[in-house]
Amino acid sequence: MNRMKVLIIATATALTAVLASPGPAAAASYVPVNGAGSTWAENAINQWTGDVSQYGMEVNYAGTGSSDGRNQFKAGTVDFAASDIPYGESDDGIVDPPPSRGFAYMPVVAGGTAFMYHLDIGGRRVTNLRLSGDLITKIFTGNITQWDDPAIKAENPGLTMPSRQIIPVVRTDGSGSTAQLTMWMAQLYSNIWNPYCAKAGRVSNPCGSTSIFPVIPGSDFIGQSLDSGVTGYVAQSTSEGSITYTEYSYARQSGFPVVRLLNAAGYYNLPTAQNVAVALVQAKINQDSSNPAVYLTQDLSSVYTDPDPRTYPLSSYSYMVIPTSTASPFNTSKGNTLGAFAYYLLCQGQYPMDGLGYSPLPINLVKAGFQQILRIPGAQAQNINVAGCKNPTFSQNGTNTLVATAPYPHACDKAGPTQCAADGVTALPAGGPGGAGGSGGSGAGGAGVGASGSASAGASGPASANASQGTGAVNPDTGQGAGGGGANSSYNPNVVAGQVIVGATPTSPVGLILTVAAVLFLLGAVFGPVALARLNKRRAR
Repeated sequence: MNRMKVLIIATATALTAVLASPGPAAAASYVPVNGAGSTWAENAINQWTGDVSQYGMEVNYAGTGSSDGRNQFKAGTVDFAASDIPYGESDDGIVDPPPSRGFAYMPVVAGGTAFMYHLDIGGRRVTNLRLSGDLITKIFTGNITQWDDPAIKAENPGLTMPSRQIIPVVRTDGSGSTAQLTMWMAQLYSNIWNPYCAKAGRVSNPCGSTSIFPVIPGSDFIGQSLDSGVTGYVAQSTSEGSITYTEYSYARQSGFPVVRLLNAAGYYNLPTAQNVAVALVQAKINQDSSNPAVYLTQDLSSVYTDPDPRTYPLSSYSYMVIPTSTASPFNTSKGNTLGAFAYYLLCQGQYPMDGLGYSPLPINLVKAGFQQILRIPGAQAQNINVAGCKNPTFSQNGTNTLVATAPYPHACDKAGPTQCAADGVTALPAGGPGGAGGSGGSGAGGAGVGASGSASAGASGPASANASQGTGAVNPDTGQGAGGGGANSSYNPNVVAGQVIVGATPTSPVGLILTVAAVLFLLGAVFGPVALARLNKRRAR
């Protein structure tokens, strides 16, 4: 009898657990949704669309460029768009008006616009090239055309720069990447950018930012569409000497290195997740929730000039343009799918972003995104425990973990007479051996090493490991550890009850079937042996 009581209690406990846990939703409960736009964010979005297919969601996305995505959303040919810049921007005097259908912005991912390059010295791939914003602007305006230009040599004292032509590769389509680059150049280097724009036939003066890169006819610039186009060109074996701008994930994917960009503190940094997170602490996010045309859009002026030594200056967010009405082609059934997809990408979807070459969203933008989801017609509200999202930026005390643990750059990353080798740690003296920075096999071990192996190890490898052990990386200027001083204390998690459950509805048909099957299985497992023993005993009589 005691054994029977134990079995009954165990069964009741198991049944309670089964009935309390939601089963997977039926695939039929989600209808397909379609989106288009940013290629800057495309690698992240493709990750998420692949992830949610296991829940029966079909989210189709075409990376056609930010401008095209905004235009398609405006024309009603897609359900959502992704863009790196908002509507309403003026481009050479032409304003991009917002759509007549209801819309809102929802941040989806952060990252750095990087400068991927293809340069060899003595048959060895260079992976530790350093450039200031001034030189980047001069390269992309045709003012510097050779890799052994004295100004480039001065910023790279550890490399013997080759006498080779620089081939700038730019986007030909309407691109958020181009808009981010030109906005940065227009704000910080207008004395170089404005004269170039005038020569290229731009009407506006000052030139400002543009989504389509202006090219002077007859120049040696190469034009390609999409991020995959410009990075694909640079990666070709015949494209030595070329350089382009793209989201860091594309360089990581291509296995090619990116420029260490000089920040306002005088350090050359890579666009790692942590360096981007530090930079975006200074982003000014529009908090006017009464105006959907500007709410959650970003002002990056202070990001460009952030004096923190760890910052990567060309950092930004990308947005999803979401519908807030059922204007064609949208409806509430699509809203159910889009809402569940949005919950996923803002929560679990942020976890793998670092590995892809992005930087996860901080908690304030994640929570703002949750509120934006509620504006999607048909979206099912979920109770979210943000602590369960496994976002690398989250912490128990509300600080941004990526910022608090971001390593300081090594002393050799500071502008001056030495330069970090490909390992990111060893200082090369002026007049160094060139090639991959004189670091032996690690610098010349193929394109993949420079992009995400040894070249980035010094920026986020050893120093980051020290931080995780509690010692913290040391600021070479002050001798102070990273500690928590760089954290943005305004972050407040305000954890609420519940759990993020994508594709889970306890009342779905498939969920009920699975629940019943589980109940029958448990009943059989518990009572089957007892019943069988009694039956055999009766037969024995």
